[in-house]
Amino acid sequence: MTIVDNQTPLIPVILSGGAGTRLWPVSRRAHPKPFMELVDGETLAEKTLLRARKVAGDAPVITVTSRDYFFYTRDLYAGLQAGDGNEQFLLEPMGRNTAPAIALAAMSVRDNFGEHASMLVMPADHLIADLEAFEASVIEATGLSNQGLLVTFGIYPTHAETGYGYIRQGKALTENGGFQVAEFVEKPDQATAIKYLESGEYHWNSGMFCFQAGTFLESLKRFAPDVYEAVERVWAATDSSASPVEFPAELFARCPSISIDYAVMERADNTAVVASDFGWSDIGSWKAISELYESDESGNSIKGKAIMVGSRDCFVQSEDRVVAAVGVKDLVIVDTGDAVLVADRNQAQDVKEVVTQLAKLKHEAVSFHKTVHRPWGSFTILEDATDCTVKRLVVKPGQVLSLQLHHRRAEHWTVVRGTAKIRVGDEEFLLEANQSTYIPTETLHRLENPGDEDIHLIEVQTGDYFGEDDIERFEDIYGRIK
Repeated sequence: MTIVDNQTPLIPVILSGGAGTRLWPVSRRAHPKPFMELVDGETLAEKTLLRARKVAGDAPVITVTSRDYFFYTRDLYAGLQAGDGNEQFLLEPMGRNTAPAIALAAMSVRDNFGEHASMLVMPADHLIADLEAFEASVIEATGLSNQGLLVTFGIYPTHAETGYGYIRQGKALTENGGFQVAEFVEKPDQATAIKYLESGEYHWNSGMFCFQAGTFLESLKRFAPDVYEAVERVWAATDSSASPVEFPAELFARCPSISIDYAVMERADNTAVVASDFGWSDIGSWKAISELYESDESGNSIKGKAIMVGSRDCFVQSEDRVVAAVGVKDLVIVDTGDAVLVADRNQAQDVKEVVTQLAKLKHEAVSFHKTVHRPWGSFTILEDATDCTVKRLVVKPGQVLSLQLHHRRAEHWTVVRGTAKIRVGDEEFLLEANQSTYIPTETLHRLENPGDEDIHLIEVQTGDYFGEDDIERFEDIYGRIK
């Protein structure tokens, strides 16, 4: 079934941003949690789009994300049958929390579908197991939103969780789980969480919402006028007919950084909650990830290559290397090739502190993997030494690297597979497999894939500095001139 009404359409809005620091080293700033592959091979971003399509039918899906994530998200969507080209992207130049993002999406929905169009707001990094139950909750929420209510989805708690905010239900509004919101409460301590669970009146705050675009904007104007006015200035200066739509950085930076909960939901008097049970998880820790996998008779779950000797209740994920665990218990072990995490399974929430310390050290592992995705394809670091860096580049068909130069390094390119169109200085030529070229420092160069298959090539960098900030771009089809 699809939840579409010609008079009051339902427009899904997917929020895709954030680093997912509790899932380091797989989730990093340059390749965050929505792009993690789960046990079935699908990413959270793909699953969210499929959910959106299921409930909204032919209505467009709006994704609010950044330019850094746009190209990868677009390509993921294109790989799905559900990604039918009816997706719209709104690009933030920087993160300003959820209230400005949702408000700008609401202005887009209002201008294109009318102020009575409903929005289903979903983070891109949540998992929902029971899609039929989810559809039923969305139908309930849409009905309430058409009554002028700001609706959130509350999850029936299965245990006394201290990592989530809670919603206390008030007066029943429907027979199918719709209630007035009596109170939003912050993350509780263990004793309080137990009381919430036993009372039956509290639900986990899922961070998903449903409301009419006009209702939300009026509420934002009433309860957070500074946010509304800042967002209104951004929208007025935005070319909303562009594809993708990009918000002007200078004006967007002036938007207060505040969540929808603090800006509107906790202040408004027209809020409702749909009490739901559709197998929701925000996949907020490695413990949550481990519970998605089947375990053996010793309670161990494994993704990749691992040998377990006398060990129990462990989760091991390894991309390339063999991990051997001997005589240990209740551990999470994650090996990505360039980083290894070893954590007590019951302290997996504290992994974010690792990211904090890496950031203080300005270590690249806080942001980048060995394989780094770019709009044109990807590169994998094969060696990273003080006197050279070796990468394997994969350039997708029809894609073009920026016209650029480097001040502190030279590069040698050797084509392994495919045919590359190369510019070095003022000269342009083709390189076939097993052919190579040399790019001196301070020399303009560009690489292009004119064919219909991926190009693979090896890049050897030599010099005294190999950082990504030693790139001066002059032309770039992806808008990365700086």
